[in-house]
Amino acid sequence: MRRVWVPTIVLFALGFVFGAGFRYVFNSPEEANIANYLRSSLHGAGLGLSGWAAHLYFTSRSSAWLRRWPLAVELIIRSLAMALVVATVAAALEVILYGHRIDQHWLLNDYPKIVALAFAGSILFGAVYELVRLVGGRALVNVMLGRYRRPTREERVLLFLDLVGSTTLAEQMGELRVQDLLTRFFFDIDEAIVAHGGEVHAYVGDEVIVTWPVGTSPERAYVDCFFAIQDRITELADRYASEFGLVPNFRAGLHAGPVVISECGDSRPQVAYFGDTMNVTARLQERCKEAGRNLLVSGELLRLVDPGKNLAVEPLGHTQLRGRKAEVEVFAVARP
Repeated sequence: MRRVWVPTIVLFALGFVFGAGFRYVFNSPEEANIANYLRSSLHGAGLGLSGWAAHLYFTSRSSAWLRRWPLAVELIIRSLAMALVVATVAAALEVILYGHRIDQHWLLNDYPKIVALAFAGSILFGAVYELVRLVGGRALVNVMLGRYRRPTREERVLLFLDLVGSTTLAEQMGELRVQDLLTRFFFDIDEAIVAHGGEVHAYVGDEVIVTWPVGTSPERAYVDCFFAIQDRITELADRYASEFGLVPNFRAGLHAGPVVISECGDSRPQVAYFGDTMNVTARLQERCKEAGRNLLVSGELLRLVDPGKNLAVEPLGHTQLRGRKAEVEVFAVARP
């Protein structure tokens, strides 16, 4: 819900201020009174919220039909629909707030201009949104600021989550069908990841890597994210069983520690993570199968988290993980 309500409040406030600013700059000083400023502010807020409402539809599961099309086509259709919504709301608010009659001259001359302006704004908004989706919000800001032009060490929490038995599934179902399953799975778990403050760093085959800067989310968010993903897949179990003949099962490793982050490459630069923390998290995830557990966490991670009484934490001792000399204190975490 925070993912929706925070931008809603921000857009309302920005629209409110923009409406007042528009009144101040473009309207006659003789009309400068509290009532007109309030009308203009509400007008601006209404336009902002209408555009946001259209955006929410096009990023929901209801618009999955559109995401099967090429991105350029999707962007044009989405922007045109948002422009029509915003322009129509603008006309309605013109009548409601100011009592102006919508005549033929306004429809033929002013309305197309509003649609064109809203379309241009929607194209720009859509392009920025797609860029954020591709790069990640935090990563994009840091790239723009040049934070990772040189290797930077940060304290991070990492979650490596892997679909169980994907190789066997590929043999049984075929590679294309398994890719459909993975695409659906990654889409369905994204909301739980974002709701718990996580950011997807990469998809690697049948695995997703999620990261949090230490201290930027509530301490339980790292562990709760895994169980929120479990709950989400349980909610959709019937749909998966009907469409794919199975319900996805997955395992994960959680670890915390220093990570070196740097931009790599030239023709297609990418923000990459390096260091022992990455290796340990990957090995914890691999260890799940041998340990017969769905979630393994390190002692370093548990030192950041108070699991409380509603989680069962089982110590598995100091373990020698593959490819690493030093042992790692490993715990299995589950809900009773």
